[in-house]
Amino acid sequence: MDDQRKWNAGAAYSGMAIQMGAIIALGTFGGVKLDQWLDLSPVFTIICALISIALAMYVMIQKFTKKKKDGD
Repeated sequence: MDDQRKWNAGAAYSGMAIQMGAIIALGTFGGVKLDQWLDLSPVFTIICALISIALAMYVMIQKFTKKKKDGD
């Protein structure tokens, strides 16, 4: 594998990691705001965090299977 392809692969995986972190952070932030708005214990924080983790994993699996089909 030449240097350019290594850099491209590294950039792609770094972008996926950033996207995964952003999905989880936004979901958790939304849960915190819902808990503050409804004046509840961290019920929605936990629920939204778990849902956002599942969503991030789903998005990553979709991207990995697409990459595998494309032959990269």
